[in-house]
Amino acid sequence: MKNLFSFKDEYDELNIPKIIIFSLIGLFLIITILLSFTSVKSGEVGLRIRFGKIVDTSISEGLNLKIPYIESIEKINIKVQKYDNEEVLSTSTKDMQIVDNIKITINYQVDATKAVELYKRVGKKYLSAVVEPAIQETVKAVISKYTAEELVTKRSEISLNINSVLNDRIKDYGINSVSTAINNFDFSQAYNEAIEKKAVAEQEVETAKNQQEKAKIEAETKAIQAEGEANANKKLEQSLTNEILVQQFLEKWNGQLPTNYAGEDILSIFNLGAK
Repeated sequence: MKNLFSFKDEYDELNIPKIIIFSLIGLFLIITILLSFTSVKSGEVGLRIRFGKIVDTSISEGLNLKIPYIESIEKINIKVQKYDNEEVLSTSTKDMQIVDNIKITINYQVDATKAVELYKRVGKKYLSAVVEPAIQETVKAVISKYTAEELVTKRSEISLNINSVLNDRIKDYGINSVSTAINNFDFSQAYNEAIEKKAVAEQEVETAKNQQEKAKIEAETKAIQAEGEANANKKLEQSLTNEILVQQFLEKWNGQLPTNYAGEDILSIFNLGAK
């Protein structure tokens, strides 16, 4: 009985290495099978790379086979991609005003027909190698052509110019700048205070002009009214003859003479018409 158990133990000791070996072989085969497939999504360009060399550029969308450990399929996104600068930019305007905390959004797209050339020149890190440096140079170059005031009043125009200049810088790499938007920028505290003072002064001037205009209109209105009243009185004076005055007096007189009066003869008023 002791020999039987001893034989079994020896048998188990001999099979443990085999189990480990077979397990490792099975794991290797599973990993190899998994590495033999890769998928290319819609909106991507697949490039088959063998020993560092592009051997196929017509990789179709969907599941694709490749030789594991020898080949890889690099995928380049050809959809419109959004970029927001994490590190804020700073520059100066045409009138030497400092502009800080510049934040922009760039929508860019890799040209599918130039994806191979782009990969050969800079690899997949084209954003940090090409796009970001071009954005920094372009923003500084374009803003330096405008004054601080124009940076505020012509923001849309400046965004379009940045996009145009940026596109010229990166299109040779097979990348297109689709659109650009300036999200934020700040001037220095001293400039902001100067702008505020200027706005207050302009408002005060505008208020003074409005008050002067109001006073002028009121004066003109009073002059017109006075002229109208003078003309009316003149016409009334011209129309009131002695006969009309006597007639109006008689129409309103009740026939009684006043008990007190000054002058020699109260009845002389009836002789107005004879003058």
